Amino acid sequence: MAGRDPQTGQGGPAARQRLDKWLWFARVVKTRALAAKLVTAGHVRLNGTRAAGPDKPVRPGDVLTIALERQVRVLRVVAPGERRGPYEEARRLFDDLTTPPDSSSPEASLDPGD
Repeated sequence: MAGRDPQTGQGGPAARQRLDKWLWFARVVKTRALAAKLVTAGHVRLNGTRAAGPDKPVRPGDVLTIALERQVRVLRVVAPGERRGPYEEARRLFDDLTTPPDSSSPEASLDPGD
């Protein structure tokens, strides 16, 4: 297959993968169909620009901004996925750049025991 190292089977630095497939492999969404819906609904930005479609290729180094139901996640693509594996494997596909909640916000200061 083009773009893959024949010895390791891994893609090189220019390895690309469909956005919907990557979101599914990285366990951002439960199904690939949901990943496609998320992209077509305009909830995913690729390097600051709204992703045109689920077939848009992503590469290592790309930054995704994903508006989910209750949060916005910012992820840097580290590698393309080979399969939808366990969380530990999926976690190696990205760096999470999402800023933690501000500790001075009223919601962050609520005691969970209340």
